[in-house]
Amino acid sequence: MISTEQAATPPVVEQTVLDDLRRRLAGYRRVDVPDGFGWARGVDGDYLADLLSYWASSYDWREHEARLRALPWALVGRPEAPVRAIHLRAARTDAVAVVLLHGWPDSVLRFERVWPLLTDLHVVVPALPGFPFAAPVAGRGMSSRDMAEAVANAMTDLGHERYVVSAGDVGCDVAEALAAAHPDRVAALHLTDVSQYRFLVDPPEDLSDAERAYLQHGHQWQAAEGGYMHEQATRPHTLAVALGDSPAGLAAWILEKLRAWTDCGGDVETVFTRDELLTWITAYWVSGAIGTSFTPYAENAAKPAGRLDVPTVFTIFPKDLVNAPRAFAARFFDVRSWTEEPAGGHFPAWERPLEYVAGVRTAVDLAQQASASP
Repeated sequence: MISTEQAATPPVVEQTVLDDLRRRLAGYRRVDVPDGFGWARGVDGDYLADLLSYWASSYDWREHEARLRALPWALVGRPEAPVRAIHLRAARTDAVAVVLLHGWPDSVLRFERVWPLLTDLHVVVPALPGFPFAAPVAGRGMSSRDMAEAVANAMTDLGHERYVVSAGDVGCDVAEALAAAHPDRVAALHLTDVSQYRFLVDPPEDLSDAERAYLQHGHQWQAAEGGYMHEQATRPHTLAVALGDSPAGLAAWILEKLRAWTDCGGDVETVFTRDELLTWITAYWVSGAIGTSFTPYAENAAKPAGRLDVPTVFTIFPKDLVNAPRAFAARFFDVRSWTEEPAGGHFPAWERPLEYVAGVRTAVDLAQQASASP
């Protein structure tokens, strides 16, 4: 175990970094594009320019940094793969432990509206290696399988030998790998999606009509919306230069997804305030993590073979990217509960925290039932 009080908390961002950010924003050069397309071909230029102006003049990172640094952080794991995590302990020492795993393009901030609703549980929110707030690691990034091992080691160091894992997006890939490698430790899973790699790489052949329709929809979505994934998987270092050197470029890349992937009806500010949008984006800028956050795409490990026997709860939200039918999920998971919510998108812990927590608690109930069985 590695932990010191000073190293556990994310460091204060140097003022020179923030001053440089403001200078870059002040020098923003708007790029000419054809008029009249709004968000149809990517980020809307007028909205982006207005947001960048607010970022340069009114947004205060220090306010949000202080709030986040005040959380109970821990630094645990192995020296070659340390994990920085928020560790919220319940009053009861025998409470169930829950691991919340974020995805891309977010961070531990995905769960900021969830952990206040889970105070009766031990809650661990790792900053996945290579993402904002994470501890530096050798190689500056990890595959989902390597992240799973790092999380497993971190949970042991935190004193949790058995736990529930709740995840979405890249976090689902980590959760799968963790459950496959350590079924004795993962008592139950709570997932909000089935990894797209399940239908992109060697899907089953004996598909039902509903499953074939799902695969067709998935491939259509990839063709229309999945360019980001292909670029991040095939040429991540080229993309990282553009986004890591330009706050406008970084904001455009992330903002487009926060709008398109949420159940916001086209108005992203119904889901995020401007300060919230910019805190999610600024976390990537000040950490310099955008390039290393692409690693799970570029180094995507093979999915666990066969079916995971860990009891699994799914909470499905209608505006998520490509929702699988239950029959497809049941090929790979021991599906004990399947709930399709009427609203919510790709960041449900943020968008619909009550519904998300209901799924977590269903998984916790399954874990407790299993532990009580002879």
